[in-house]
Amino acid sequence: MELKAGSHIHLMGICGTAMASMAGLLKDRGYKVTGSDLNPYPPMSTQLESLGITIQRGYKAENLKPRPDFVIVGNVISANNEEAQELLISGIPYTSLPKAMGEYIIENRESVVISGTHGKTTTTSMMAWAAENAGVKPGFMIGGIPKNFSQSFKNPEGNYFIIEGDEYDTAFFDKVPKFIHYRPKHVILTSVEFDHADIYKDLQAVKDSFARLMTLIPENGTLLACAEDANVMELRSLAKCQKSFTYGFKKESDFRAKVLFQNEKGLGFEVHFKNEILGPYSMEITGDYNILNATAVVAMSKCLGFSENRTQIALESFEGVKRRQEILGEPHGILVIEDFAHHPTAVRETVKGIQKRYPGRKVFSVFEPRSATSRRKVFQNDYVEAFKGSHEVLLAKAFDQSKIDSEDRFSTEELVADLKKASVEAGAFDSADQIVSALENRAKRGDVVLIMSNGGFDGIYTKLLSAFDRIDEKLC
Repeated sequence: MELKAGSHIHLMGICGTAMASMAGLLKDRGYKVTGSDLNPYPPMSTQLESLGITIQRGYKAENLKPRPDFVIVGNVISANNEEAQELLISGIPYTSLPKAMGEYIIENRESVVISGTHGKTTTTSMMAWAAENAGVKPGFMIGGIPKNFSQSFKNPEGNYFIIEGDEYDTAFFDKVPKFIHYRPKHVILTSVEFDHADIYKDLQAVKDSFARLMTLIPENGTLLACAEDANVMELRSLAKCQKSFTYGFKKESDFRAKVLFQNEKGLGFEVHFKNEILGPYSMEITGDYNILNATAVVAMSKCLGFSENRTQIALESFEGVKRRQEILGEPHGILVIEDFAHHPTAVRETVKGIQKRYPGRKVFSVFEPRSATSRRKVFQNDYVEAFKGSHEVLLAKAFDQSKIDSEDRFSTEELVADLKKASVEAGAFDSADQIVSALENRAKRGDVVLIMSNGGFDGIYTKLLSAFDRIDEKLC
């Protein structure tokens, strides 16, 4: 369908990270944009507000009045949703977000797709900033808000579009991974693990979805595969592109990262490629996984012909992403950090990275099981391994499990018991307020509080900062 100038486009599920970005792209192109969502929360809700886009709360038939010209349906919308039912009988043209991205935004541009179970948002943000610094005037869509741009999207002025390629399904009427529609030409594949237990039955099903991505890369495209991940290396053989390289710490990696330093101020590394040494590069963020993310960006920039010097400048000036190792404040000397980690691997690496970055400081690891997978029992034992070695763990009860069979539900109490058996200090809490109260009494000057959730966590972030502001100076 051709979208006429000034058309009214309505987005169902507008506060999803990708949906909010699409709303911004369309608004920037002069379309009238409206949207609905059940539970808006920052940072996407605030981004939409700053763009002047009103969020209609709840999914209702009347949200489609006045009648929009076109509707984009998010993957949180089920077929029996009241607003979706009204859409289906209304005759209003509609599509999914990924298909709209491919047809109306990416079009015939050079599409750089960053995919994998972990690291997509940070790597996509780095890649977009590297392309911007290279002067190619890229467009991008990211599942978070990169601080260098202050918003999660940008319409392209040049021929590149950088996009986060999610393996989650597209819509209730289009059951394929999102990245299928993103016209992938240049791909970074960071990792492949079991996730999204609500739509994938096992690891093989996840691998099958990424196998489709590999076969979509054209012969004149590019693949950068993480050598640290066995599943990625297995899938790499399916790609038929001429430029297929690996990256990682291993000696056999085509682009091999060598760490120069890593401390509270950041990290430094160089990349060995054939007979060249690329770099050195320095960044303010830390963690081995971020070195891998950055190495992938260095490698892709090299493959695309970007200036090495401009890539150095981009990484050195990279400010990170909201909700990824984001420092929220340090009231009374207690450092509060927010991170999006929810998969056991991401939790493990985030905790390890923060404890390594702040040696000598006690780190309280606060975790809310909120994602569709983390609320299920499938990773119950994996979280024990993820939190082993932690200084102290505070666990919230899992977010709404009402639609999950009782035998399949994740148990916070069981995880606490297992952690204590492993000699890790841990506690279970029924609410964010209880966690705030516990930390208000126990955290001391010099401590670090790391909060991990992929949702709003009942406003724990501002509640905790306010509580620490109230701490008597003498107790710190």
